[in-house]
Amino acid sequence: MDPEATQVLTWTGEFASIEDPIPQWEAEARDRLRTALDHLTKPLEDLVARDANEGDTRLLITDFLSEGLGYNKYDEVTTEYRTKNDAVDYGLKVGDETFALVEAKRCGQDLNARSLRPARISAAAEGIKWLVLTNGRAWQVYHAETAEETPLLVLEVDLLGEADAKAKVDALFHLSRAAVANGRLDTLLKWRQTLAGAPLAEVVQSPTVVEAIRSEVRRLTGHVGHVGDFDDVLRALREEVIPQRLLED
Repeated sequence: MDPEATQVLTWTGEFASIEDPIPQWEAEARDRLRTALDHLTKPLEDLVARDANEGDTRLLITDFLSEGLGYNKYDEVTTEYRTKNDAVDYGLKVGDETFALVEAKRCGQDLNARSLRPARISAAAEGIKWLVLTNGRAWQVYHAETAEETPLLVLEVDLLGEADAKAKVDALFHLSRAAVANGRLDTLLKWRQTLAGAPLAEVVQSPTVVEAIRSEVRRLTGHVGHVGDFDDVLRALREEVIPQRLLED
C-alpha cells in the first residue's frame, strides 16, 4: 500500500484512500477534541495538584463535555438529571433523547465501577443503555442493558496518562456528540462484544480465517496442500486452540 495514497483513520490500523477521506464531521470532532485537550490539560493538572472538591471538578467536566465532546451545555448537558428513582450528576442528550447518564467524582478520587450502581438503576428505569464515570481526569464509558447485568467497559481514557494525544483523541472521539449521532459509539460496542470469547471463537472458525491460517501454514512448511487440509486446520483449532467451553452451545 502506497503511504502517499493513504491517510490513517485510527490507531487500530484502518486506512482510507485519499479518494475516500474521513467525513468532515469526524475531522471536525477530532480537531475539537485536540484543541480542548490542549486548552484544559493545565487547568486539570491544577485541580489534581490541589485535590479539588467535586464541585470544582464538575466545572471542568462541564467544560470538557462542551468544548471537547461537542455537547451544547445549555440544551444537551443536564446537571442533577432527575429520573424516576433519583438524581444523577448529568444526563447527556443527542437532540431530544437522553442517551447516557454521567456519574462525576472529585478529581482525586479513584474510579470504581461499583459507584455506578445507583446510576445503573436509574438508567434501567429510564431505558438508557450508556453510563459514563469520570473524575475529570479519567473517563470510563460503560454499556448495560439492565440494572442487574455487569456493565461492559467500552472505553477508558486518562487525560493525563502516558498515552499520546492522538490515542486519547481517538478513544474519546467515540463519546463525542458527532460520533454518537453517527452511530460510532454503537459500532465500538459491537467491536467490544465480538471480542468476547464465544463470538471471537466463531470468527476464528469462519472460512475466511481458516483459509488464511491454512495458507500461512503452507507457506511456513513448504507443503503444497492436500485434500482435506482445510478440515485439518479447523479440527486443530477446535481441539488444540479454542477452549472447549467456547465450543459448547
